Amino acid sequence: QGQLVESGGGLVQSGGSLRLSCTASGFTLDSYAIGWFRQAPGKEREGVLCISSGGGSTYYVDSVRGRFTISRDNAKNTVYLQMNSLKPEDTAVYRCAARSWDCSGADYEYDYWNQGTQVTVSS
Repeated sequence: QGQLVESGGGLVQSGGSLRLSCTASGFTLDSYAIGWFRQAPGKEREGVLCISSGGGSTYYVDSVRGRFTISRDNAKNTVYLQMNSLKPEDTAVYRCAARSWDCSGADYEYDYWNQGTQVTVSS
């Protein structure tokens, strides 16, 4: 049974940086797209950013352009979400998810999910 393990969340001041990692176990990420989703208190879950199996990235939230980047290291079976210039409105539970080959902004199209990690940005 494949699963995704996430790490790297926490509390950071506004303007700070965090890097989230999403590591697969039980399957290899080579042929999977990895999407990052977030859900803030009282809000619906939204897609943030995705990287396809081929390495192309897709942004689903304009407010993170220029601040968040996504990368993958297939040798480590891991995808990274680098978050810079964090703002209080980025506060949310972040989750990574995997689906075959191509990115999608629709969460129901993903097959594997991790448990989620809290990111809190203080003002």
